[in-house]
Amino acid sequence: MHQVKYRSIKSRLIKSRSIIRNLIQAGWGIFLLYIGWKFFRFVRYFEMPGAAGYTSRPPAVEGFLPISALVSLKSWLGGGGFDRIHPAGFAIFLGIILISLLFKKGFCSWFCPIGALSEALGRLGARLFGKNHGLPKFLDYPLMAVKYSILGFFIKVILVDMSPLVAQSFQQSAYNKIADVKMLKFFLEIGQSAVAILLALALFSLVVRNFWCRYLCPYGALLGIVAVFSPWQVTREAQKCTGCNLCNKACPNRINVAESRRVWSAECSSCLDCLEACPAEALGYKGPGGRFAVDPRFYPVLLFGIYLLVVLVAQLTGHWQSSLTLADYRELIPQSTWVGH
Repeated sequence: MHQVKYRSIKSRLIKSRSIIRNLIQAGWGIFLLYIGWKFFRFVRYFEMPGAAGYTSRPPAVEGFLPISALVSLKSWLGGGGFDRIHPAGFAIFLGIILISLLFKKGFCSWFCPIGALSEALGRLGARLFGKNHGLPKFLDYPLMAVKYSILGFFIKVILVDMSPLVAQSFQQSAYNKIADVKMLKFFLEIGQSAVAILLALALFSLVVRNFWCRYLCPYGALLGIVAVFSPWQVTREAQKCTGCNLCNKACPNRINVAESRRVWSAECSSCLDCLEACPAEALGYKGPGGRFAVDPRFYPVLLFGIYLLVVLVAQLTGHWQSSLTLADYRELIPQSTWVGH
């Protein structure tokens, strides 16, 4: 009787994982909105002197500059030292790479705001249309190559063709110094073409689950390639497996979990939905040889712990705050104004 009660409690804990993941996504999204609001107030202070009080610039906003971080990587590898213009962005980039190397691309399914939005649209679409529809294989596979092609383009242009000297010159350019400001203005001054593209992506995401993540996201493509080398993978114990295929149905990335010993796929985002769906507890999140299993309840703690550790190290070593001064921002930000001012 005690064993039955234990299994019942354990089952309820397992079933709560997806809810916990959604809550983490929502909490992280609220935090990012707060960061965005603070940054907006910071920029507004320099755009409209006297109209708004000063608000300090949140360095974490640089996490939205992955291309700048890739240039920083090229400069760093070429002996240019750690990026001083957007150090927080480079530190966050390295932290996300480290997370993917250790525990696959859990960042995508637990913390990425675009991934969370895409997932929410998929759930909405399933309610509206009864289910999400997958593209046929003759379209699915070629379209999946698009994100890797975009990634390949950036790698060639930045990591292969760009010299370290050019990378360092770009870092010091006026454009890069306020790349975060330009990113903010893109959304505040968004044009009709961009709105049309975003609406099209949203509509596709209603019908095809995780459309952006599966076909178009170059950042996810990079993390997926890195994640292939992760020592921890979703692992299936064949002797426990009943062949119900519920894990395959639960997987948002259409991976054939039911026939895999270890899920090496670059598409696996470690959402752990397959573990939640398995009634026989045949799946686990394990290291090489099926050892060093990670309790799924503590998986997000590991992800967040690595992120906080990277941020703490960056702050303690002076690689978090930008070297740009308020005088620099006072000169650079007003070079372009908000629409309507």
